[in-house]
Amino acid sequence: MADSFDVVVIGAGPAGYVCAIRAAQLGLETACVESKSYEGGLGGTCLNWGCIPAKALLESAALAHKLQSQGAAFGVKPVQVEYDMGAAVERSRNISEKLTGGISYLFKKNEIESVIGHGRIAGKGKVHVEVEDGEDRELEAKHIVIATGSVMKTFPGFEFDREKVIGSREALALGELPSKMVVVGGGYVGVEFADVFDAFGVQVTLVEALDTLLPGFDQELGKTLARSYKKRGIDVRTGTRVKSLDRDADPMVLTVETKKGEETIETDLVLMAVGRRPVLEDVGLEEAGVETTDDGFIRVDKMLRTSVEGIYAIGDVAGQPMLAHKGSHEGIVAAEHIAGQNPHPLRHDNIPSIGYCHPEVASIGLSEEQAAEKGFDVKVGKFPLSAHGRALTAGDNEGFVKMVIDTKYGEVLGVHMIGHNVSELAAEAGIGRMLEATAEEFAAHPHGHPTMSEAVMEAALAAMDRAIHI
Repeated sequence: MADSFDVVVIGAGPAGYVCAIRAAQLGLETACVESKSYEGGLGGTCLNWGCIPAKALLESAALAHKLQSQGAAFGVKPVQVEYDMGAAVERSRNISEKLTGGISYLFKKNEIESVIGHGRIAGKGKVHVEVEDGEDRELEAKHIVIATGSVMKTFPGFEFDREKVIGSREALALGELPSKMVVVGGGYVGVEFADVFDAFGVQVTLVEALDTLLPGFDQELGKTLARSYKKRGIDVRTGTRVKSLDRDADPMVLTVETKKGEETIETDLVLMAVGRRPVLEDVGLEEAGVETTDDGFIRVDKMLRTSVEGIYAIGDVAGQPMLAHKGSHEGIVAAEHIAGQNPHPLRHDNIPSIGYCHPEVASIGLSEEQAAEKGFDVKVGKFPLSAHGRALTAGDNEGFVKMVIDTKYGEVLGVHMIGHNVSELAAEAGIGRMLEATAEEFAAHPHGHPTMSEAVMEAALAAMDRAIHI
C-alpha cells in the first residue's frame, strides 16, 4: 500500500467521498480516511444515520398515513392498520447498506485507497491515521481535504442518554414505539420525525423556540405546515423554550417556558433536534494553523481553501448550510481546483432547502421577507395546489407554490413551496435562478401535463397577473 498521495481526504461523508471520487477521476492519487466506528463509515451520517434512512421511514409513514386517512376515498376498503416499526427500520437499514456498499464499489472502481481509522493532520502534508484494525499509518499528501462532518447538538439538562433523551440516530433504530413523545426543535429534522412518529400512532408534541416552524424558510411555509400538523393531531408549540426535564418521573415531566408562563408536558421520550455542530476535535487544526470562524467553522474561500496552503475544508465543517448536497458540491469544487481546473464556485444564495415531511417543503433563494428587507420592489405569485390536477389525483392538494420576483426586471428572487412532491420542483427553480431566468421565461416553457411542475409555471404566471387556473 502506498503512503504518498496527491490528495488525502479526511472523512467519507457526502462531501468527502464525492471529493475523493472526483479527484481520482481527474487522475490524482487519492486516499480517503474514515473512522468506521464513527457515524457508520463510508457515506457518513447522511447515508448511515441521516438523510437516507430517515427518508425511508418517511415513506413508511406516508403509506401508513394515506391508508388511514384516504384509503376509502381511493377505493381501498378500510382495514385496521398495524404498525411494525421494527420492519420499517429494517427496510431503512437495508437501503443504507446498499448505498454504502455502492460507495465501496466506486472507491475500488476509481482506485481510491480507503483507510479505516481516525485521521488527523500531523504536520505539513502529513496525515496520521490511528488504524482501526492494524498498525498506525503516516500518509503524505500534496493536498489535504478536511471533511469530518458534524454531530448532533444538545444543551445542559438534556444530555443524550440514548434511552429517555435521544437524537436522530437512536430514533432511526427505535424498536419499540413510545405512547407519547416530545420532539424539541422545529427545523428539518424535528418536523420530519414528528411526521414519522405521528403516522405510526405516537402522540407527538413538537416544540420550537422561535415563532414559526422551519426557521430560515419563508415564514408562510412554517405557518402552513403547523396548521397541517395540528389538523393531524400533532401538538405544535411554537414560541416555546424547554427549561428542564424530570427523568425520574413516570412518565417524565418536561417544563417549558411560553409567552404565558411555565407549562409542563408529560412524555415517555424526548427527541432532541436542535441542530448540529462541526466535528473539529482532534483533527490537528491548531497545530496546522488552520483558522476557524467565530461561530466554530473552518474559514474557507470560494474554492474551499483554508488559511493554510494545501489544506481544504468541505461540507459541514466549512459553514452553513449543513446540507449533504451542499457538501457534495463543495467536494467537486475542491477536487477540481486541486487538479488545476477552474470550477464554478458554489452560490450560497441558490442552495435548495428541503423538508421531507408531509406535506413536503422546499425553498430556494430569498424569502418574501428577505427580499423586502434588501430593498427589492417585491411581487409575489402564488398558485394553490387545491387547483392543481396532479395534486388532486394524488390526494395531496394541500399547499402552494410561491414565486417572489422583482418587478423592475421580472427577476426571480426566490421560490417557496409546500405540498405533494415539491422537493422535486426545487431543481427547476434553482437552475432557472442560476441562469437568471425571469418569471416570463419560467412561464414560457410548456410544462408536461399533468405534472407537479406546472405549479411553478402557474406561480410565474400569477406573479405577472396572468394566472390561468386561479
